[in-house]
Amino acid sequence: QVQLVESQGGLVQAGGSLRLSCAASGRTFSSEALGWFRQVPGKEREIVATIGVNGNTDYADSVKGRFTISRNNVKNTLNLHMTLLKPEDTAVYYCAVRAPGVPVFGYWGQGTQVTVSS
Repeated sequence: QVQLVESQGGLVQAGGSLRLSCAASGRTFSSEALGWFRQVPGKEREIVATIGVNGNTDYADSVKGRFTISRNNVKNTLNLHMTLLKPEDTAVYYCAVRAPGVPVFGYWGQGTQVTVSS
């Protein structure tokens, strides 16, 4: 059974940094695109960053230059390094996997809360 588990988020002051990780079990995901999403109450889940099989990355405009997504196919982990955090980055963050040939992300973690204080 596929399982994605995010590391604990936390509370950080504006301007600070935080690293999130996501550990996958049940199968390897070296052939799949991976991504980080976030959601705040009352709003739709939004994409934060994605990383392809070959390591190519894409970021939401709101986090470009501040967040870095990376993957470790040996350890089957996905990471998100967040810097220069802003209060508007406060959200529940989710890691996700998109199978080859499938247009949507089908596997999701349980989410982890990140709170940025002003």
